[in-house]
Amino acid sequence: MISLHFVSGTLELRGADSDFGAVPASCRWDKRTRCFRAPALEYSEIVLALRGAQVEFEDQARKYEKLSSPLIAQREPRPYQVEALQAWLGAAGRGVVVLPTGAGKSHLAVMAIDSRRRATLVVAPTLDLVHQWYELLKASFATNVGIIGGGEHTLEPLTVTTYDSAYLHMERHGARFGMVVFDECHHLPGETYALAARLCLAPFRLGLTATPERADGREGVLTELIGPEVYRKDIGELSGSYLSEYDTVCVPIELSEAEREEYQEQRKIYTGFIRANGIRMGTPRGFQDFIMRSARSVAGQQAMRAYRRQRELAFAARGKLAYLEQLLRLHRADRMLIFTQDNATAYEVSRRFLIPTITHQTKVRERSEILERFAKGSYGAVVTSKVLNEGVDVPDANVAVIISGSGSVREHVQRLGRILRRKDGKNATLYELVSAGTSETFTSDRRREHDAYR
Repeated sequence: MISLHFVSGTLELRGADSDFGAVPASCRWDKRTRCFRAPALEYSEIVLALRGAQVEFEDQARKYEKLSSPLIAQREPRPYQVEALQAWLGAAGRGVVVLPTGAGKSHLAVMAIDSRRRATLVVAPTLDLVHQWYELLKASFATNVGIIGGGEHTLEPLTVTTYDSAYLHMERHGARFGMVVFDECHHLPGETYALAARLCLAPFRLGLTATPERADGREGVLTELIGPEVYRKDIGELSGSYLSEYDTVCVPIELSEAEREEYQEQRKIYTGFIRANGIRMGTPRGFQDFIMRSARSVAGQQAMRAYRRQRELAFAARGKLAYLEQLLRLHRADRMLIFTQDNATAYEVSRRFLIPTITHQTKVRERSEILERFAKGSYGAVVTSKVLNEGVDVPDANVAVIISGSGSVREHVQRLGRILRRKDGKNATLYELVSAGTSETFTSDRRREHDAYR
């Protein structure tokens, strides 16, 4: 009798000879165990192939159960959420949905889980998001919810975990879930995190993101790991109706004479080294090449110091902090999020203006307390480096100030998304402070290459 088994993140098809022709190309003959083997990801394809060939087999691979509890908290879905769900179902329950921050991606996931009623694993990038998902699932379904990560390891038909924990434990638990939801799924194509998808046999897969595009161009891997992009709405399509109306203001900031002189001096050292060594910074490996070559000589080490210093001068120009002071006065009745590229600038803003700061060094309890006071209005502003870029729900924020950032389009759209959750009478504004006449102007142009800024 032919049988299918889940073994350490792979599938074994036993009882068939090596010339057995009713298996898809993903199945390879394993001489060691004398059976066909495939990644757990291929479970649906193998089952459908065997059924299509009318081969009788015993499915001992799947260990997941059906959810007995329907939704206990029904919310009226928005029209585009219904459209997204239908598109996902039309793709056999496999695919990526792209919706802006604040558009209700998590509610869509709850609708999808209810439509399939299979044991489901939700994978999120941070512990903050894990706890948000835990509370949402507890409020939505009359069943226990498990957590894997952050010192907890409780497995339930509905379970939430981090990407870090998912790839570590999936070879053991990958048969326990019939559906998997990858929140902020643009994280998934990384070589390590991708294991979380490959070692799991869940036939139903939903990816959620506001910005699937990646700097390394690997977003195409999402089609293999989750399914194709089945539905998309961008910020411009939903603003005003389902997201807040918003304005974006790019403010050029002039360097002081001393800053300009030092910037040009440091820039000359850095670019001179780049040209002398034939390094092409515009290529995918250009910066890695610079890092490797700069470590090999005294001149290279000087070039690296110069590179860092010219960035510091552009990122934290004194004129930016002076302009921020004006914005704090102008928006003293608003809730402002201030974003920086690095912790040092965030702490400088915090010290100068007595504003609470959140970085990756901030303890969980302190972070929760800051956000709670921000939501209540006790704090009118919060400064952060990168940790509030995605996932954290701050619906009262209506002003964002970007002092500095990377050239990532995704990061820029995520930061805009933090202030777009709709509230009656709310109009959001994003200010981007850019050091004029520096490389930051090119960085700004690159990260604004999104419909949300056109």
